[in-house]
Amino acid sequence: MSTTAFTVMFAVWMMFGILGIPIQKELGLSDVELSWISAVAILNGSMWRLPAGMLTDRIGGRRVTVFMLLATAIPAYFVSQATSYLMLLMLAFLVGFAGNLFSVGIAWNAAWYPRDRQGFALGVFGAGNVGASVTKFIGPALITGTAGATYAFGVQGGWRLVPALYAILLVAIAVLTWVITPHHDMMPGRSQSMASMLAPLKDVRVWRFGLYYVAVFGAYVALSVWLPKYYVDNFGVDLWTAALLTATFIFPASLLRPVGGWFSDQFGARRGMYFTFTVMLVTSGLLMMPNGHLVVVQVDGTETEHWNYSMGIVPFVILVFLLGCAMGIGKAAVYKHIPEYFPTAVGPVGGLVGMLGGLGGFFLPPMFAYTKDWFGFPSSTFFVIFVLTAVCALWMHWTVVHMLHRGSPQLADYFEPPPAHNPDLLDPAPDDRTTAGLALASATGAKNETEARA
Repeated sequence: MSTTAFTVMFAVWMMFGILGIPIQKELGLSDVELSWISAVAILNGSMWRLPAGMLTDRIGGRRVTVFMLLATAIPAYFVSQATSYLMLLMLAFLVGFAGNLFSVGIAWNAAWYPRDRQGFALGVFGAGNVGASVTKFIGPALITGTAGATYAFGVQGGWRLVPALYAILLVAIAVLTWVITPHHDMMPGRSQSMASMLAPLKDVRVWRFGLYYVAVFGAYVALSVWLPKYYVDNFGVDLWTAALLTATFIFPASLLRPVGGWFSDQFGARRGMYFTFTVMLVTSGLLMMPNGHLVVVQVDGTETEHWNYSMGIVPFVILVFLLGCAMGIGKAAVYKHIPEYFPTAVGPVGGLVGMLGGLGGFFLPPMFAYTKDWFGFPSSTFFVIFVLTAVCALWMHWTVVHMLHRGSPQLADYFEPPPAHNPDLLDPAPDDRTTAGLALASATGAKNETEARA
């Protein structure tokens, strides 16, 4: 039920990715104005994640989930009545409250599952991100098939019908959640003080995980709402085709999340993050340069062009698909870290990490629009993602190397196999799994042994 509720709420949160195109035509909005409609929704879907996660640990996810479903249904209905840009901007902000259900579900599911199954369980819940594609499937057909019609309570057809239908669905899911889920809920933070719940937020690792989540989730959210317009503007496809092509990004970025959770359970979250960042750097690096040529300047000043290339829609879609696969694995890997490092504070830590990731989704759509205006080419969208991913990958790798050097100072200066005359470096203890693992365990104690293996 938590996954079902999250799927519907995510669909509501991301609905402006499709509705924005007919809204732009009806209200005569610029690209930057349109980007702010999605951005304010993403902002409000991020800023309450920390208190929502904490509240879930204290009173249980069942109550918080039902409240959020009903609270989102009200502005969702009124979006169908919006008549001006300012009114739509305000309602988009209120509808964005739906995005905060993520931290509720993370804390709720983590409380119900043992640690060795949390990665997969949180991955299954997180697959509710696939809700971003719901509007992309039903939206174009509803918008085209109902344009000009009027329904009950004065709801008009076209794009206005979609948020009205979502409002009804949210109320129905709220009732089902209250009836079906266990009345006796898990509340791991019920007896904790506010200070003890917030204490882990002082750890720099929490903020590092938050930056990772900006890259794998914030960028995912931003691209989910930005790609339909990107396809329409740059490849000349219609809205229905653009929605389907965007779904080829959303589905792997959502449905592979359980796979990422299983992989992290089996092989460690860090390996999952290295895979994620490597694939994201390669794909975004190619996507930010879809067309070009090499210019050679001769000694006499003449110039010649070589290796002209142009990326068509098929290779573009394939690269975006692979980018989505990497993000799906990475989202689960980030959240696998949290119950491992902070088992008694999943709510507040998961809430803060989710909030930071969501805020990344708030800043990125306007950044896509502004960089397009500044540089004059639309593929600057992927340049932004490339730079963000590179910063995350460098910080993570520096942290891992620094940790190993601190735990294994006798190996810090050796980039080749240790010299034969140093038996201490060549002959580790028989029960050691790796040289670095032994050094780190002996230097920092058994507490960090799990981290060293990861």
